[in-house]
Parts: sequence; structure tokens; C-alpha cells
Amino acid sequence: MNLLTLETTCDETAAAVVTDELEVLASVVASQESLHQRFGGVVPEIASRAHVESILPVIQQTVSQAGLTLADLDAVAVANTPGLSGSLLVGLTAAKSLCLALDLPLLAVNHLQAHVYACKMASGQEVFPCVGMIVSGGHSNIYRCEGPTDFTPLGGTIDDAAGEAFDKVASLLGLPYPGGPAIGRVAKGGDPHKYKFPRPLLADRTRLAFSFSGLKTAVRYQTHGTGKLEERRKLDEQTIADTAASFQEAVVDCLVGKAELALTQTGYGTLCVGGGVAANHRLRERLEQSAKAGGYDLFIPPMNLCTDNAVMGAIAIERWKEGKFEELDLDIHPGLERVGT
Repeated sequence: MNLLTLETTCDETAAAVVTDELEVLASVVASQESLHQRFGGVVPEIASRAHVESILPVIQQTVSQAGLTLADLDAVAVANTPGLSGSLLVGLTAAKSLCLALDLPLLAVNHLQAHVYACKMASGQEVFPCVGMIVSGGHSNIYRCEGPTDFTPLGGTIDDAAGEAFDKVASLLGLPYPGGPAIGRVAKGGDPHKYKFPRPLLADRTRLAFSFSGLKTAVRYQTHGTGKLEERRKLDEQTIADTAASFQEAVVDCLVGKAELALTQTGYGTLCVGGGVAANHRLRERLEQSAKAGGYDLFIPPMNLCTDNAVMGAIAIERWKEGKFEELDLDIHPGLERVGT
């Protein structure tokens, strides 16, 4: 079986061809990073327009890279939840058009479930049941994952997502977008204990919740005082590095602490971590230390499978096996209401 998977939930136009044996025949990702850089974040309207321009060339390149033609495809899968409405619609419309023209079955992909499934794709072994933690620009959530498509929400952020906080703090420090990689690079030359930033909700052992808005504000007050941002203090390179390292350490403390709490509460012995922030070197290092000390199994995909991609859409194979096909009236669901389905 040759499955074409499409991913357009945010600002990456991606496609992949995978087999029912989870062999990746091709994977293409068209980044929009340069389009959003001057805005310091993703602009939904710009993202959706860029998807319209990229989706057909990306599909054509992917199928060609796999050594196939459209006639060799057996099904099409597309991420339809959660994400930006305009972006989701582009991918879903393309998938429906292919299915209608080629008389192929349509499969739906939950973007967050796919991020956890990337751990199985990368490791080549079974990872379920597990605790799944997705940390990205739009999500910081923890789930009980009894199976690839059987997720129960355990908790998440009550304000900013971790990746969003990275972007905003990077802007405060005069660092480029995307903020996560920029802060990660600069933090290597800084002291993570220089500034005692808060660890919101970390001490609360009853809730699997994150809060990064106050931490972001603490960084602003540390670097610029309580005045207007237009009246920024001039920060030297070492101050920027120390601030970045201290902020990063605070975020990592919160993520690792809540992941450990989730493992304790569920009794599971496996943690799977996905999403763009999972590419952060310090987070990966601390999670590896935690897994070694706690005696649990840890799975984190390689960098290219942490950020948005279509390879993780291979989770649709699981729905194929269960006979969960979609009608052509399938709709998008931008919010999180369908995560547990």
C-alpha cells in the first residue's frame, strides 16, 4: 500500500509517501519561515496563501521522489485537526480533490496524535501505551495514550504554549524568529542560573498544567524594567546569553517536572515527546537524564520529525487497519475538541 500524507496545519506545506510497513518512500517540506520572520510569528493569512502556492508542487515533488505516479497511490491522508483554519482548508481541499479524481479512500489525521506517532516511526518499535507530551508553538499538552489514536487529555497550558513563549522572549532579547532555535543557540554561552525566573505551577503536584505567560513577563521586567518596550535597555551579549539560558532552564524544568508527574499518575513506563520544542537540545538532554534516573523509556524523534512534517501522518495507517475512512464531506476542526477521538 502506498499512502500519500498531507500536512498543512500551520506554516509548513508538507507531503510524504509511506507504505503500510511504515517505510518512508519520500518526504518533502516547504518552509514558510522567511515569510513570517519580519512579523516575529506566524500570520495566518500569509500562511494559507503560501500553502495554496506550494501544495501542488510539493505533492508532485513527493510522488516523483518516491518513484511513483499518482496512479500508484492507494489512499490519501490529511491532517484536519487542530491548526489554523485557512491552512487546514488548503490541505483538506487538495486531499479531497485527489481522492475524487483518482477514486481513492480518504483518511483523517489528528496533528497532535501524529506528533506522538512520530516516536514510533523514528524508533521502529511499539511505544504504546505511553504518556504523550506535545510541546510546540501552539500546544503544550500531556495525554494518556492507550493506543495510536486513543488519547485522553491529562493537562496542558492555561495560557501561552512553550514555543510561543520562546518566540516572545526571543523578541524581547532582539533575537530572530523562530525564537526556539535562536534562544537555544545563544543559551549555550549563558549561565542558566544567573537569573531566578519563576517555574509556574511546577510545585503543584495535583495538576498537569503549564503556565508560561508569567515567566515571559518576568523576563521582560528583568531585561527592560516596567517601562514601555519602546524604551528598551541596551543589552550586552552576555546579558542576552544569561537571560536566554535562565529562561530556557525555567521552561525545561516545568516540562520535565510535569512529564515526570504524568508518569507517576498514570503508572506508565514510557514517555513520548513530540512537537517543535522537542528539538531543543537542553530539553532533550534533561529528559534523557530524567529517564535514566527514573527508569522509564523515553522516545523523542530526530529533529526533522519534531517540527511539522508529513511523515508522522503515517498514523493514518492505523485508521486504515481499523477501517476508519472518511466521506468527502470531512470538515476541518481547528480547535482541540477532537483530540480524544
